Amino acid sequence: MSAITETFERLKADGQTGFIPFVTAGDPDLETTRELVVELANRGSDVIELGIPFSDPLADGPTNQASAQRALEAGTTLEGVFQCVEGIRKETDVPLIYMTYYNPVHQYGLEAFVKRCAAVGVNGALVTDLPPEEADNYCQLMVEAGLDTVFLLAPTSRDSRIRMVTDAATGFVYYVSRAGVTGEQQALADSLVSMVERIKGFTEKPLAVGFGISSPEQAAEVGEHADAVVVGSAIVRRIAEKGGDSDLVPQIGDFVASLMEPLKTKAVS
Repeated sequence: MSAITETFERLKADGQTGFIPFVTAGDPDLETTRELVVELANRGSDVIELGIPFSDPLADGPTNQASAQRALEAGTTLEGVFQCVEGIRKETDVPLIYMTYYNPVHQYGLEAFVKRCAAVGVNGALVTDLPPEEADNYCQLMVEAGLDTVFLLAPTSRDSRIRMVTDAATGFVYYVSRAGVTGEQQALADSLVSMVERIKGFTEKPLAVGFGISSPEQAAEVGEHADAVVVGSAIVRRIAEKGGDSDLVPQIGDFVASLMEPLKTKAVS
């Protein structure tokens, strides 16, 4: 059983919703990324999504695009991100997944990428622009290495697509709660609840919901229906705004703790 599966089974037994924060590796630098991931783990994050910066991140909105650009300008490379994870693993065993695009994986070499993930302690990956129908080799290599494969579903996904993605995914299924790119939203999509229920009709695998969630209130609302809540842009924006502050890491930790609070108290409320 993978570390991610174990985490979701624990959450289910405790009656809690998981929390998955996203940060871009190398923004503002890899040492700060290491400190941030350890902080987020210590604050109680259940799985952490670590973005590999890429020059053409088509699924990302302006906030995450800018963070990727800052990371690249700071000299972040995929090998540097692997080394960062090696440092993280000296301090925490929190489940980690990479969020990336296929180009960096292809350039590194698919087999080499999977082997390096396993060697440094990455637990899985979401390759945003690699659809299940083109991912047979990737999935086989990941499963053989004991790594989870996460795939996306969207509000526009038809039943055939839902079935394909839920069959291919391991660890959890990631539902993008609105059409378009990443970014904070003032209100959640009207279709969220019905779509979550629809997806759960196809699978018993955990379902994480992300894109647009930016406040404790929104996290609580999503947490009533999903197995985990994913927050990215709201965290990344604060990293950009407070990047020069000496207390950046605890400030981000405080914000993440506020997002998690309603998810971790509902079991005893």
